[in-house]
Amino acid sequence: MLNDILKNKSKVSLLILFVILLVSIRAFESQLFYDPFLVYFERDYKMLPLPEFDSVRLFFGLLFRYVLNTIVSLGIIYVLFKEIGLLKFVSVLYAIFFLALIIAFYCIIYFYANQNNLILFYIRRFLIQPVLVLLFIPGFYYQKINK
Repeated sequence: MLNDILKNKSKVSLLILFVILLVSIRAFESQLFYDPFLVYFERDYKMLPLPEFDSVRLFFGLLFRYVLNTIVSLGIIYVLFKEIGLLKFVSVLYAIFFLALIIAFYCIIYFYANQNNLILFYIRRFLIQPVLVLLFIPGFYYQKINK
């Protein structure tokens, strides 16, 4: 195992760099992105009304964060699997997931307001955190070993 790591120093170094980038995006989230829900979901959000927000700024803040997480996640997937076809497929999946999640996010905000705050919390979590890469890596690894 140690010999494999030493043989693939550049691969391991790139993976560490990408993980540091993901952590940095999370660490500087309040400075980088407009998201009034950051503070809202830290409190007892089930009892509080939704915060005031600018829909357009919120959309672009979520989009910017999602794109940054996606780029870093695609970098991780490329370093691990080295397949351009897989990268194209995952890119399309990320775009589809973003469209579905952002539509669901705004539908819940505008049509259900304070009724479904827990669903809103989890949809927003998928938009702002790189959760999808944690699902894709084991799936693609499993597919690779079963070929």
